[in-house]
Amino acid sequence: MAAGFNKLIDRAQHRRVIRRWRRARERADAMDLFDLRKLRTRARELRRQIDKVLHVAEGRLALPLIGSNAIEKPLHADWAWRPELWRGPVSPPGVAAARSKTRLGDELRLFHDCEISELTLRQVRNLHEDDLAPFGLRMDVFRFDGNFLSLVLDLPSDAVNGLRKRHLVRMTTVVDLEQPLEIFARLNVRHGPNTEQLVRELQVIDGRSMVEFDLAYSNLNEKRVERAWVDLIFEGPQMNQITLRDITFSRRPRAEL
Repeated sequence: MAAGFNKLIDRAQHRRVIRRWRRARERADAMDLFDLRKLRTRARELRRQIDKVLHVAEGRLALPLIGSNAIEKPLHADWAWRPELWRGPVSPPGVAAARSKTRLGDELRLFHDCEISELTLRQVRNLHEDDLAPFGLRMDVFRFDGNFLSLVLDLPSDAVNGLRKRHLVRMTTVVDLEQPLEIFARLNVRHGPNTEQLVRELQVIDGRSMVEFDLAYSNLNEKRVERAWVDLIFEGPQMNQITLRDITFSRRPRAEL
């Protein structure tokens, strides 16, 4: 009974608030500037709270579900991972006129050498029925006066625990491009004072790409592996919109011969 009564009060209060702001909208044209400034401040405070509620609600009510970590793994994979930006909301959710070394979340950084940045980064909600990742990353590039543009993803410690030269490291991506674009992936593995680097070009077919890094072709010192990260390098990115709808990593030992 009490719960029903509280719901009635909530609905009545909601209707009063709507009426109050409807009257404020009607009076705004004739209101003196002092009162109008106060009204604008209150409206902005209210809008910030409403935007936060909408961000959370739309994220939770859309599919795929936030927190979903379904990953297509190769047979015998001993590690698989999807970065946080593709799993759940990050802060900040977006950056305009993004400078070099800008971070989105804790694992992703943007690098470029533009004098004037006309790049925007923002996390977007995935809505395709075949998406496994709840979120994606959209990068809009307008005029580009630099020589390089890359996204750097720090891999977690689990990626290098027990890493051996017999491992194959796989990266799969789902990407939408406004214009055709060359994209390269570079795996970097720090071992002691040295860093091994393996580079592969992404061949995007129907929006999907898969590359593998074979550590057998590296000079990896298995006893001194410290950390790993991946550079996504974009060639000639100007006047393009790039949406990385998903990115996952996995590793598996190669078959013994």
